[in-house]
Amino acid sequence: MKKLFAPFLALLLLLTACAGPSAGPAQTPSGVPSAGPAETPSGEPAPAGEYAVTDVTVEDGDLTDDNYRVFYEIFVGSFSDSDGDGTGDLRGIIDRMDYLNDGDPASGLSLGIEGIWLSPILTSKSYHKYDVDDYYKVDPAFGTEDDLKELVELCHARGVKVIMDMVINHTGRNNPWFTAFVNAHKSGDTSDPYYDFYTWYSKPDNPPGGRTFYPISGIDHYYEGNFSSDMPELNYDNDAVRQAVVDVAKYYLDLGLDGFRFDAAKYIYYGDNEKSGQFWVWYMGQLRAIKPDIYTVAEVWDADAITFAYFPALNCFDFTTSQTDGRIAATAKGGSVDAYTSYVDSYLDQIKALNEDAMMVPFIANHDTDRAAGFLNPANGQAQMAANLYLLSPGSPFLYYGEEIGMRGSRGGANTDANRRLKMEWGDGDTISDPEGSTYAADNRVSATVQEQLPGGDSLYNYYKRVILVRKANPAIARGDYTPLDLEGTKVGGFVSVYGDETVAVIHNVSSETATVDLSAAGVSLSRINDIVGLGSASLDGTTLTLDGQTSVVLGQ
Repeated sequence: MKKLFAPFLALLLLLTACAGPSAGPAQTPSGVPSAGPAETPSGEPAPAGEYAVTDVTVEDGDLTDDNYRVFYEIFVGSFSDSDGDGTGDLRGIIDRMDYLNDGDPASGLSLGIEGIWLSPILTSKSYHKYDVDDYYKVDPAFGTEDDLKELVELCHARGVKVIMDMVINHTGRNNPWFTAFVNAHKSGDTSDPYYDFYTWYSKPDNPPGGRTFYPISGIDHYYEGNFSSDMPELNYDNDAVRQAVVDVAKYYLDLGLDGFRFDAAKYIYYGDNEKSGQFWVWYMGQLRAIKPDIYTVAEVWDADAITFAYFPALNCFDFTTSQTDGRIAATAKGGSVDAYTSYVDSYLDQIKALNEDAMMVPFIANHDTDRAAGFLNPANGQAQMAANLYLLSPGSPFLYYGEEIGMRGSRGGANTDANRRLKMEWGDGDTISDPEGSTYAADNRVSATVQEQLPGGDSLYNYYKRVILVRKANPAIARGDYTPLDLEGTKVGGFVSVYGDETVAVIHNVSSETATVDLSAAGVSLSRINDIVGLGSASLDGTTLTLDGQTSVVLGQ
């Protein structure tokens, strides 16, 4: 038995004009920019907007294949405000679903994302919610559990998965678990089940090296809080703690969530990656018993050699690809494509050796980093090429809300992460406000709002939309067996990917000059240009590919 996984319609109409801005959710029809006419095998231009038609079949039981998706991170409090109080909320996301994914791949009216990562939404005193006070209650500032259910149901109806940030390394100080822990210590009740719920030490013992502890008032006992005194760390040598976090995850999986992004995954046992990795093997075993096709990704912000310790359990974000000095940015700015594809090939080999179901999870920026448009300029094509490099790549890429319109934001002199989490620039009257503590200049945040970019065929938003469509139309890009190409010159390079009966090649030219490449020298015998995306065009004459600067091409059979 086989099931249909992802049939995609062949045509996406290029709309050259659309209605002007209007208040409310951004649903204005918009075009997908043509980066240049695709060529048919005969050399004649393909009709504008035509994509290769590929029906993907997945063997029953292959539950991981459905997780090769483009995810969109939403910092909930900064995204869209539905009730006029200035704070983003779940209802705001519901109202914006037509912008994210309208459920019709052929409409050309939405960004086309396939998954949503919600930043923490559970009760907390902070704006960022990474210090959870109640694991079983949606923060009222963001809405209700019914709102969460409605969002999940709407997303599922449109083929979109929803994961939420799960923060289990630490809790907030106002969490009832911590209150019970403090009370047990103050009363000296070692039989209290919460006495060892958090990691602690007492004088005259010395604190464990390299870790941070804070006093419990009135006694010589100290609790661990490596991130902050407001974030006490749970004790995972306690079976009751382990069961508690399994119960929390089960609650939200039963509610309909598709999985989780796990915050601070390497700090479960601070400074001990081996023990932390073993915890995640155990924990993921528990969660997969509840939901075999669960989607999870861990934050292990470290070098690849450290991150690999966690892949036997679950996928991890690839921080090596991210930020201003990451491999994506370096390549998009005219670096070596061969170096990039060689890195991807080696990375895939290593994670697949650790876990055959492992996926690469690349990204450029997120809520903890400076925004991408600050170091990848859309005006000179760097942002566009970066999008090609990581969205037209294996695995499950993540883009950060506002990346698709070129939003900027950095810690700056104020040294505050709030500047990285600024309000989404809708431009249509949304009442969303900036998070507390933000200082980033309003006139430097974006060159054009969502509402201004929707009708513009050459806007960055429409560019992202086209790249995502190209990825969907060529499923082998994300899922296939990856082989780097050995092409002449380092600024032109790519890879071949084989998935079942489908073979594609993705070739990038990150230079500003047109390049001519003999594909036969690299052993490529593909005869069709499936798609072109970039600032220029491409043509294929036999085995000779001509590719304009800052342009990528997808070749097929």
